[in-house]
Amino acid sequence: MSRDLSTIGRALAAPARATFLAVLMDGSTRPAGELARAAGVSAATASEHLGVLLDAGLVDCVPRGRHRFYRIADDSVAAALEQLGHLCPPAPVLTHAQHRGRRDLLRARLCYDHLAGRLGIALTRSLTGRGWLDPADLALRDDGERAMTALGIDVAALRAGRRPLTRSCPDWTERHPHLAGALGAALATHFTGQNWLTRRPGGRGLDVTAAGRRALTGTWGLDLSGLETAPGSLRTAG
Repeated sequence: MSRDLSTIGRALAAPARATFLAVLMDGSTRPAGELARAAGVSAATASEHLGVLLDAGLVDCVPRGRHRFYRIADDSVAAALEQLGHLCPPAPVLTHAQHRGRRDLLRARLCYDHLAGRLGIALTRSLTGRGWLDPADLALRDDGERAMTALGIDVAALRAGRRPLTRSCPDWTERHPHLAGALGAALATHFTGQNWLTRRPGGRGLDVTAAGRRALTGTWGLDLSGLETAPGSLRTAG
């Protein structure tokens, strides 16, 4: 059955709407006013743009009292936007702050609710290298389930949920897949809950703490050397 891709194309055509989606790609729920400020548009204009994204099914609206908050519709939308990042041309870097922000996204970031960038790739490679994930499709193997349970991840509860336990998500900066799905989200939550990772204010970027570096390189076997440097070019993404 054919699909009308123009509906999504029109929804993504405005720079302000692309900015809204980029801000929400960290899995957050944000008010319209905050999104308007991020895109540099008026409240009325933001409302119109958000209506387009709602009609296209790219975002959800969550009423809280008199206010309306917005979020990415679900993880499948986030994955589709991440995939589109492969097709996007490089955006110009006009300020030092923009360069630093893009460098930070390349090193470690949230892709909706799971880890991406060099950190996400390092995690995925560690889990496949240990034989815990199948390298072909990132399915969790029996050894991996036992190891995750021993490390405090409730795999049985994740498996009982509605989301796929594991899913391969294309990483638009590293050109390799990283781990998504319920397990990917649970690991990101676990790492931030242990204060191994801290979120950068106002964005998707993550910092690895000293305790996190010890735990991630020791217990989890991650190679974090790729987080030390970053090339100058980076592509845009949703």
